[in-house]
Amino acid sequence: MGNNFKMIAKTMFGFEPLVAKELRDLGAMDIKEGTRNVSFTGDNGFMYKANLCLRTAIKVLKPYKSFKIYSEEDLYKSIYALPWEEFMDVDDTLAIDATVHSETFTHSKYISLKTKDAIVDRFRDKFGKRPDVDLDFPTLRLNIHIEGNFCDVSFDSSGQSLHKRGYKTATNIAPINEVLAAGMLLQSGWNGQSDFLDPMCGSGTLLIEAAMIACNIPPNLNRKEFAFERWKDWDADLFEKIEESVLKKVREFHFTIKGYDTSPSAVHKAIDNVENANLSEFIKIERQDFFESEKENDRHLHMVFNPPYGERLEIDMPAFYKRIGDTLKQNYPGTQAWFITSNLEAIKHVGLRPSRKIKMYNGALESKLLKYEIYEGTKKVHKQQD
Repeated sequence: MGNNFKMIAKTMFGFEPLVAKELRDLGAMDIKEGTRNVSFTGDNGFMYKANLCLRTAIKVLKPYKSFKIYSEEDLYKSIYALPWEEFMDVDDTLAIDATVHSETFTHSKYISLKTKDAIVDRFRDKFGKRPDVDLDFPTLRLNIHIEGNFCDVSFDSSGQSLHKRGYKTATNIAPINEVLAAGMLLQSGWNGQSDFLDPMCGSGTLLIEAAMIACNIPPNLNRKEFAFERWKDWDADLFEKIEESVLKKVREFHFTIKGYDTSPSAVHKAIDNVENANLSEFIKIERQDFFESEKENDRHLHMVFNPPYGERLEIDMPAFYKRIGDTLKQNYPGTQAWFITSNLEAIKHVGLRPSRKIKMYNGALESKLLKYEIYEGTKKVHKQQD
């Protein structure tokens, strides 16, 4: 494998600029934003670093071959012709993920199957034996992307999605995805320079991601494994050097990060997850009803949260969102509050005008990340000063 090569960081809708900025900060070259992806170039060491450090990417792919195909037979022949024995042995295992946007090819599962057939047939014809499929921890995970008649074959260097950071053992019914949490925090401008509160913290994802951003801790430090560790050119010494160099950039944090939840089980789960992430010294979690809480001091407060959508509790949405607005207005002066919701009707009941609305997807749900500036003193006084 050459020194520098092209890579693709896959991400969520709207997060392309965040990934591009992260890549710039890490030192990537030739950064280009696409749709739900950002391409860049770097070497093997940078590939290790990108997997360790990117907060808002889901996968890091290493493109291998591109070709045009007009039928399933074309796909089979093109895949069969590639020298797979350079990358894996007959006793190794294989997994294939496919995404398809095409009128000719409509079933991604079928494309995966056809690709797998071509690779194992090549091995069988050459060595009289074939590799097996292992969907969880394969030696080689491939990504097939078909757009119209163009097929891109890439090696998946990440393996399991990068939102699986390795610190979560316990989740609630509707946990927020770690990549979405990191994206919300970065979109909100969170940089660790003030106190932080998640007043409805659930299993603690936003708190953990906020602490890692504040301290510049690589988000995927706790992961058990990356796919590239099973590649033939895996360089454990280089990976260790990269890990040491990114850990040297960890910084001190001089404020507080707090989480509240009314559910005792959520509080226990959040505390467990914070311990797993080795962040207990930075994060305090309390059983507390946000609606009965108030700001603890005069310092500026940065608040980001994901209000329940009614899964855990039967919620009267209009009344619930009105209480959010009332609590912010009455008890949280000097606060920048951000929250995400897919209930676009309920926003009207907050009783405050958001100063920003950012479109995001929480899973398949179209959502808005909303920003509310709560000023010191009443609005009236504030207006007179303006």
